[in-house]
Amino acid sequence: MIRTMRALTVLALSLSPLVRPAVARADVVLDWNVVALKTTAAAPFNPPLETRNLAIVHAAMFDAVNAIAGEFHPYAVRLRVHENASPAAAAAAAAHAALVRLYPDQRAVLDAAYATSIAGIPDGARKTAGVAIGEAAASQILAARESDGATAAITADYTPGSGAGFWRPTVPAFLRALDPGWGAVRPFLLEDGSQFRPGPPPALDSRRYTRDFLEIKEIGSSASNSRTQEQTDLARFWIATGPQNWNPVARQAAVARALTLSENARMLALLNLAGADAFIAAWDAKFTYNQWRPVTAIRAADIDGNPETVEDPSWTPLLITPPFPDYIAGHTTYAGAAQKVLEHVFGVRPRIVFTLTSATAPAVVETYSTFRAIADGVVDARVWGGIHWRTSSVRGRLVGEEIGRYAAHNFLKPKHER
Repeated sequence: MIRTMRALTVLALSLSPLVRPAVARADVVLDWNVVALKTTAAAPFNPPLETRNLAIVHAAMFDAVNAIAGEFHPYAVRLRVHENASPAAAAAAAAHAALVRLYPDQRAVLDAAYATSIAGIPDGARKTAGVAIGEAAASQILAARESDGATAAITADYTPGSGAGFWRPTVPAFLRALDPGWGAVRPFLLEDGSQFRPGPPPALDSRRYTRDFLEIKEIGSSASNSRTQEQTDLARFWIATGPQNWNPVARQAAVARALTLSENARMLALLNLAGADAFIAAWDAKFTYNQWRPVTAIRAADIDGNPETVEDPSWTPLLITPPFPDYIAGHTTYAGAAQKVLEHVFGVRPRIVFTLTSATAPAVVETYSTFRAIADGVVDARVWGGIHWRTSSVRGRLVGEEIGRYAAHNFLKPKHER
């Protein structure tokens, strides 16, 4: 199953905006965003680790560029810099240095990308100084994250529940829980992973749970007769991980608005830092409440104590269920955070038509005019795919919105703002 899910993520990597070739290459920061996403997609499937590593890369790029441009309050790194250093060289060097440390087995590909990137910058003192700044920024960010608890989170002990309502490994592979300690990883921006923890999931005998159960049993089944082709397409469209979905959207907005290199570094850092914390918050809730997945609940409805739910021992969701508890949905938590960060940068109505494609839904083209509409689609897709209760998806998105607002209002602010 891990191989299958990894393959789907790689296929969906570009969930990419259809951008005219003339404007596709905007600057080094956007170029290295693409390189970073390809790198994480080629690694073993692990969404929380992916968000952490992307946050490290983009924080390093931002602090390196900002050390030269000086337009925003820094994230973590304060360097004495050569005022004539090249911001482009700093960005490329920071991203390359961070990615090589995080993904050493992909060094050959990363070195080639770096060689191409740095060759486009004129040789001289500005370039040399920029490279030094970028490497220093990456080194400091990486050092700061060495003790964040990520390694321990991946290998943490976890014993699945066995009673009604509690998560247990799911069909078809019955994999162990992924990164059970991730909720305790030190966040990038939040005080801790529980800062915006939601209340518990609906009780098994509640109206909300019954409504969620009946909806997903009908529309999320692999054999559903009520799910439309459009809904099936959208469920498959959003298979890729949150970063793979939202970073291309951010790049298209950046190109459309002609943001500067410094503005792009700040925007993508804010997006990926908030996204990383969204996954920490989601995992905090997941392994606090340990809610079972729909496929488990529907097959074992005879033990849930709810007379309105009926078991179906052979029920199978449209999509393969990922190996971790349901509540709250990580994908929609990321979507809520991304929505609020991008609305902060580009506005609630950005006046941009986003045209997106996905390799996991061939021939499907989706257009959106707001970030909210994109997040709405992610919420629905998790339900239509049969892998998340609607309450988990909706509450995850709300938690993500809190994180996105918190990030945008408190970090990487312009220098003229406190």
